[in-house]
Amino acid sequence: MLRTINTLKHSRNTVAKQFISSSQTRTKYTLPEIPYEYSAFSPVWSTEIVKNHHQGNHAAYVANLNATEEKMLSFIKNEQLENLSELHKLLRFNAGGHLNHTMLWQTIMPISAGGGKVVDGSLRAAIDREFDTVEKMITLMNAKTASIQGSGWGWLALNKLSGSLELITTPNQDTPNYYGYLPLFGIDAWEHAFYLDYKTNKAEYFKKIWQICNWAKVQSNFEEAMASINKV
Repeated sequence: MLRTINTLKHSRNTVAKQFISSSQTRTKYTLPEIPYEYSAFSPVWSTEIVKNHHQGNHAAYVANLNATEEKMLSFIKNEQLENLSELHKLLRFNAGGHLNHTMLWQTIMPISAGGGKVVDGSLRAAIDREFDTVEKMITLMNAKTASIQGSGWGWLALNKLSGSLELITTPNQDTPNYYGYLPLFGIDAWEHAFYLDYKTNKAEYFKKIWQICNWAKVQSNFEEAMASINKV
């Protein structure tokens, strides 16, 4: 029994040292830049809401994610492993918030830069097969996103098992990856994404967000997702 206990202690200390060593050299998460002026997404989003969404909401997820990792490092360093479980929800929430918003900024572009223009390619062909037309897919996705109770996201995503396109929702800041999907395009259904401009008219916001969809990037996301599941 004593040997077993000593073995467990040695194993725990080894894991802790490895984690601490790797964490001390890691680069902290940072807020990604948006390659456009905050005002560029008008009339879909006002300058105020984009700035607040980026510098306020997304920045908070990044800061809290870094703080949570620092707490994890401290607990491991001090061998307080029992406290790590308390950080699970914080890590999941803030990591998801950072990942989801990073994809959001990557998959939108101003109308003047080509936002909203569907590109021909394998994604459009897959949408046509699955939903008949892009327009029907958008209608279905908007309706599904509108069904979210509370806060969350609506997604056009790829099922990692079947390789088929699906329309799903995730609660809070959960990413589709938690549920076996690869995200292609997401609609932020949190109030911070629409209330300043649309008040309680979420349906109008869901319709207009497609006017700034960067379909070329969504196509690229689809290609990468398909390539990843074909390698499994």
